[in-house]
Parts: sequence; C-alpha cells; structure tokens
Amino acid sequence: MSTSPRHRAREIALQILYRFDLGQAGGQAAPTGPALAKEIEAHFEHFEAPENVRAFAAELVAGTLHDQAKIDATIEKVASNWKLARMAVIDRNLLRMAIYEMGHFPDVPASVTIDEAIELAKQFGNAETPAFVNGVLDAVRQALAATQPA
Repeated sequence: MSTSPRHRAREIALQILYRFDLGQAGGQAAPTGPALAKEIEAHFEHFEAPENVRAFAAELVAGTLHDQAKIDATIEKVASNWKLARMAVIDRNLLRMAIYEMGHFPDVPASVTIDEAIELAKQFGNAETPAFVNGVLDAVRQALAATQPA
C-alpha cells in the first residue's frame, strides 16, 4: 500500500512538531519566522522529504505552532479529564496538528482529517492513542460544526 502525498506530509509534520515539543520541554522555544523555515527545510533535506509533500507539511507545522495556544485551550476544553502536560507527546502533537488542519483546510473534510490522525496514532502512538485521538477530535469536530453558519 502506497501512502498519499498528504499522508506522508502529515507524518513529516508530526515528526517535526514532536521534535519541537521535546525541545520546549527542555526549555527551548520553538523557532519562528525565518528560523522556523530554516529548521523545516533542514529537516526536509536531512530526511530527503519528497518535493510534493513539503509545502503541506511546512504549512501544518508553521500553522500549528502559530496557533498552539488557541489549539491547546481547545484540547483542554474538550479533553476535560486530561491536562496537556500529562498527555503523551505524540498524542498532544497529533491532536494539535489535526485541530489546526480542521480549522484551516476547508477543502479537507473533518472526517478525512480524523481518519488520517487515527492512522498516524496507530503508526506512532501506543495502544490507547487511536481511541483517545478519535474521541477528542470528534468532540472538536462537533464543536466546530456547531459554530458554522447553517
């Protein structure tokens, strides 16, 4: 089974977000602006990311980092029994990235974003990750649908 370019872009974006999150835990701020673009490009070059996935991956990373505070507030609101700091790093970043995508890519149905996040959860998370990610993202999807004009 070959993966689509967008799926591959999501994998790459998740890896970059994971790395930045670990750096933040160690006291390093995530890069912004030109420094962020340079870091993303270095990642692409080092891991030989295909050209056809780079733009989408870069947009997911930059947008997720830019909106992180707002996204984190959304996660804490819908995952009421969970604090972000207690979530597994992969779970937290998968949720952030998928929520960014649901809010900023109207051409991608929320159900597709959720399905992609579940696939990444199976690939990178633990046994509980897919169900956890599905539950949180479905709650976000419902909240977004409730705020959309009819």
